[in-house]
Amino acid sequence: MIMIDLENSILSVKDGKEDRDYELGSSEAFSIISKIWLRSGWEAKYVYSFSWMGRPIIQLPEDMIRIQEVVFSVRPDVIIETGVAHGGSLVFYASLCKAMDKGRIIGVDIEIRSHNRKAIEGHPLYGLVTLVEGNSIDTAVLEKVQGLISPGETVLVILDSGHTKDHVLGELRAYSPLVTLGSYIVVADGIMEQLVGAARTQPDWIWNNPRQAAIDFVKENQRFAMEEPQFPFNEGSISERVTYWVNGYLKRIG
Repeated sequence: MIMIDLENSILSVKDGKEDRDYELGSSEAFSIISKIWLRSGWEAKYVYSFSWMGRPIIQLPEDMIRIQEVVFSVRPDVIIETGVAHGGSLVFYASLCKAMDKGRIIGVDIEIRSHNRKAIEGHPLYGLVTLVEGNSIDTAVLEKVQGLISPGETVLVILDSGHTKDHVLGELRAYSPLVTLGSYIVVADGIMEQLVGAARTQPDWIWNNPRQAAIDFVKENQRFAMEEPQFPFNEGSISERVTYWVNGYLKRIG
């Protein structure tokens, strides 16, 4: 049982074995409340309420604020994103490239629905976006993506298409050779295992999820490390991200 006493600024946890009290402003209380908030947000479909420059963007806002610092730091020539949906995240990354005056986006999806394609192709930033339709781990699709990248270009990859462990592991193996030294391959939605039992989840999410794929990948590929980016500003006591992308940043180190 968790109780919050706002008058005295205390969060109390009672688990039947030990009662613990935390100052409401402590990092421990923030972590507990954040986990509840993330679970509640999933149930309420919170991430389905945002857009970026006119296109729906089904992402946690904090994840987008965090990754823009990574994009600004790496300054990639090419950002590859698997999983297009409504195109909001493609437009988000394109807007960063536009602001930096550097970079372009390749969006890959097994199916780009006609209404989404029309909206993306009609967007003012579409000149910075290339759409590739097909299964992200099919050889022909991968070859097409590779053909859009010039030698020496800096590449950052974001994986947000199929979320089974096998598919994400296949994407990691396929796209990691494109990632340049010091850049990242980012795995979305590792939070799935924490949501088991909630609405719209499956029991096998406890193991069948992107985070487990990322863990297996870094064990087999020593050129990558699971490494949190160092963000340039933090005057608070919180060091852990509030995120759907749990353990999602894999940095090319070799």
